[in-house]
Amino acid sequence: MNTAFHSKSLHLKNRVLVASGTFGYGNEVARFTDLSKIGGIVTKSVSWKPRIGNAPMRIAETPSGMLNSIGLANVGIEEFTAEKLPYLRNVDSQIIVNIAASTIDEYIQILERLEDEEGIAAYEINVSCPNVKEGGLNFGTRCEMTGEITRELRKRTDRFLIIKLTPNVTHIADFAKTCQDEGADSVSLINTLVGMAVNIKTRRPVLSTITGGFSGPAIKPVALAKVYEAAKAVKIPIIGIGGIMSWKDAIEFLLVGASAIQVGTANFLDPDAAAKIAEGMAAYCEEEGIEDIQELVGALKVHETQSAPGFVPVKA
Repeated sequence: MNTAFHSKSLHLKNRVLVASGTFGYGNEVARFTDLSKIGGIVTKSVSWKPRIGNAPMRIAETPSGMLNSIGLANVGIEEFTAEKLPYLRNVDSQIIVNIAASTIDEYIQILERLEDEEGIAAYEINVSCPNVKEGGLNFGTRCEMTGEITRELRKRTDRFLIIKLTPNVTHIADFAKTCQDEGADSVSLINTLVGMAVNIKTRRPVLSTITGGFSGPAIKPVALAKVYEAAKAVKIPIIGIGGIMSWKDAIEFLLVGASAIQVGTANFLDPDAAAKIAEGMAAYCEEEGIEDIQELVGALKVHETQSAPGFVPVKA
């Protein structure tokens, strides 16, 4: 039974990745889980210079999810390559470096700095963070800007290139199609939704930035719909993200068109969640007599009379 993923230059032992910002740089959680059981580790975002991130409060629990406004706090490219990457090279899992930037030139600088470094299987380009002042959604909600970033980075690398998309747009399929047209190898979606929480005693927002990124089980229906929409528009692999807490959730994402998935918020509850989900997916395939998990990708059964995404039938 085959649960691996193979596409161009990226080869994963299974279809489960851990999402950027939820797993540190791997070493922080290594004593709680077996990293070799995960298909890939998407690193915490790396920027050109270190970032201290946003002021507290920057995490808040909500019913069926959480809000975060970390602000892409990270060690910066120099410390990442000197201190974090050497550890990751020895991990028996594929390493995908998530890149965040405030300008197109900064994206280029970071990628070019990483090109000579060994041990990197792919890049995931964050054009969709909702809780930073510079860049962030300004890039991810403008189709032409997303396309320009993809085009400029494609010129500079042969490594597997993933563009991470925001759900905070009208038609995510347009953005996925633009990324494909400009040379991306894959798109990952969705990043967090914009959300907020209010303290009724102080009458103030809970987060210092007022709004932040909303993630967790509550966003899974939105994520499934966005992946389904994008999968109808592109031929490149889609990596599904959003509210995946169990192997059953992961299978749902494959059925609507994702080729692989990322586990995010679940890692905060159980650092071993991704490994358990990978095992559960494999067990499901065995029970169902599925020889290759690829058979599940896009295998959703939809009646011809059912509506396409965004179409609401109206009775005359």
